[in-house]
Amino acid sequence: MKLFKTKRGILLQDNNDVFLVNGDWDSLINQEKLFARLSELARRSKRIDDTTFDELINTQLEAPIGKQEVWAAGVTYLRSRDARMEESKDSGGADFYDKVYAAERPELFFKALPHRVAAHNGEVYIRKDSIWNVPEPELTLFINSAGTVQGYTIGNDMSSRSIEGENPLYLPQAKVYEKSAALGPCLYVPEKPIGRETSISIIIRRNGRTEFDEAIKLSRMKRSLDELAGYLYRECVFESGCFLMTGTGMVPPNSFTLATGDEIDITIERIGTLRNKVAIRP
Repeated sequence: MKLFKTKRGILLQDNNDVFLVNGDWDSLINQEKLFARLSELARRSKRIDDTTFDELINTQLEAPIGKQEVWAAGVTYLRSRDARMEESKDSGGADFYDKVYAAERPELFFKALPHRVAAHNGEVYIRKDSIWNVPEPELTLFINSAGTVQGYTIGNDMSSRSIEGENPLYLPQAKVYEKSAALGPCLYVPEKPIGRETSISIIIRRNGRTEFDEAIKLSRMKRSLDELAGYLYRECVFESGCFLMTGTGMVPPNSFTLATGDEIDITIERIGTLRNKVAIRP
């Protein structure tokens, strides 16, 4: 099942049927056994036609987030470790990324509050004081307040490689700024946990031309999803639940940096495609 948050209300898609759901987003998603709850809700909600669904998705879609914070995990794929080591070698920080990849404790960091999160078809920003910027396509977990993974969405963890490479202690500035994160297009709530053979891909286009195109399976991730969620909830309380980006295994070549007007498409099987355009904060 898929939940879409729109300005008009919440849409629940169950196979080919779409229902308009009344209620509060945070209260709806922050439940145990969410798939079963949504199945019951579909039986007593108002069905809408395809034309209305398309109109709401194309013109009124919001990011699938309410009061939740967004956190992120780093260096969960070997490719990410190698890229971070390379960008930080001149600052002497390369060894830290190798150590965290092999460590028992994962790297977790705060990413965004809801007002800094872009929706599908919204703009994501690159920093004015950065010369090397990339998107990071990531499976993103929705974890309820009890610490249980209940759903998934697509995340774009916008990052300044030049700032993080200058000094690992600059990570918050490289990661946390206006519209440095995007989530969408929906919250995917399956009956069973998402499979490790699920594919995630990214395409970056500039003036209609493909600049970067790559895909990877979640099985390449070193850590399990429950492991990452468990560490985040060890000493944190999230009353409305939390979103956790799980790291990236796809990094554009060092010669590439994002430019204004670029389009980023991130696709995860069964969830959909998150599309964003790159801009600079006015």
